[in-house]
Amino acid sequence: MKPLFKTLAAVVLGTLALSAQAEQLKVMTSGGFTAAYKLLGPQYAEQSGDTLDTILGPSMGKAPEAIPNRLARGEQADVVIMVGYALDELIKQGKVDPASRVELADSRIGLVVKEGAAKPVINTDAELKAVLSKAKSVAYSDSASGVYVEKELFKKLGMPAKGTMIQRVPVGEQVAKGDYEVGLQQVAELLPVKGVTFVGKIPEDVQSITRFAAGIPVNAKHPEQAKALLQFMASPEAQQEVQSTGLDSVSR
Repeated sequence: MKPLFKTLAAVVLGTLALSAQAEQLKVMTSGGFTAAYKLLGPQYAEQSGDTLDTILGPSMGKAPEAIPNRLARGEQADVVIMVGYALDELIKQGKVDPASRVELADSRIGLVVKEGAAKPVINTDAELKAVLSKAKSVAYSDSASGVYVEKELFKKLGMPAKGTMIQRVPVGEQVAKGDYEVGLQQVAELLPVKGVTFVGKIPEDVQSITRFAAGIPVNAKHPEQAKALLQFMASPEAQQEVQSTGLDSVSR
């Protein structure tokens, strides 16, 4: 761990670790922030003594694994990390404490092709349109980025909608297997996938920026420890780790 980051962790977590018994926190996190969470979570655990029980699921959608569906079934969590507007809906429903909301990162959409395939150029709207038009198959996610691609991106590019919304599993994995020629998803969800080539982010004027945020459910068993975890992940010193996963820091 970087010395400055370790110092910050000690400041944020030291009092809590010394004054409270170590607890197991149940964390539900959606795909876009998962890579950053996998870097930051162990650092929190090391400094606090708490352990993290992590459950993965999309921020929205019909899949039973989706975080809102888990909470609707009565599943308990100490922290939920998800798309900001989906978190806001849970706050409106009274499932998440509104005072606990923490801004974590912004995520942009990128494009991948199978490793070994020719790497296309998507620097302009026209180039992106040409790539998508020529592709034999296009895949996008069933979360925020995929909803945007399906309902808005193709219209902005002036082309008919095409492609398949992939349920539950990372889009990049389907491209790596050869099931789809092109994949679109948030950059942080594409970079960890082996067997694909990351082409780049789609042009900014047709980009969709997804805010990731976190909150503490009203049925959290360990709200104080949950608050410490969120402060830790949102800290300025954590941003180098966050950015290394393809996310963009939130302007504060």
